[in-house]
Amino acid sequence: MCQVHALRSSAGLLLGLIAVGVATQVVLSQTIIPGATTGSLVPVVIIAVGAFLFLVAFVGCCGACKENYCLMITFAVFLSLITLVEVAAAIAGYVFRDRVMSEFSKDFKQQMQNYPKDNHTALILDRMQEKFHCCGATNYTDWETIPLPVKGQVPDSCCVNVTQGCGTKFTEKDIYTKGCVEKIGGWLRKNVLVVAAAALGIAFVEVLGIVFACCLVKSIRSGYEVM
Repeated sequence: MCQVHALRSSAGLLLGLIAVGVATQVVLSQTIIPGATTGSLVPVVIIAVGAFLFLVAFVGCCGACKENYCLMITFAVFLSLITLVEVAAAIAGYVFRDRVMSEFSKDFKQQMQNYPKDNHTALILDRMQEKFHCCGATNYTDWETIPLPVKGQVPDSCCVNVTQGCGTKFTEKDIYTKGCVEKIGGWLRKNVLVVAAAALGIAFVEVLGIVFACCLVKSIRSGYEVM
């Protein structure tokens, strides 16, 4: 019975993972231009992984309830493989973290080129600069290469106090001078503990599920041998 409750808890946690993916997709759709970065695929991957893990957990629940040897073996094998893949993904994410920020910086600069031509892009970049109190990718001078209506101006969203035309004639004290890549990178580092805690929680439940599945498989096999 403990095994069943553990596997049901796993299923509940994995539903939570799907909910996190959906929430992340909603947040990113409001702050990042769709298709602009590979990071925009992250919530889709989270939802897909969560859905697959839920199916695996469902198989485990069915196997535990019916004490089916084949279903429990299938559950244990798939959950072990998924856990290994998640560990590998976490290691790869840590190793290539600098490359991810480099790609984000490049994509941000590419989108800045579309700022004067695409209202949707302009709206999202403005929202991002206002939210993170930043200007440009590396710093505010990035806007000097963008063909804005007035040479040398920055978007009004770079201003500390946003008013109409405040980015046309400005001094450095009137605008945010730091780039968005640095600011967003800092924000991610502050929130990495939350992500790490969630990942550890999911990994712990997965390992617990594997242990209980192996125990139940052993119990079922012992029952077969007695019979």
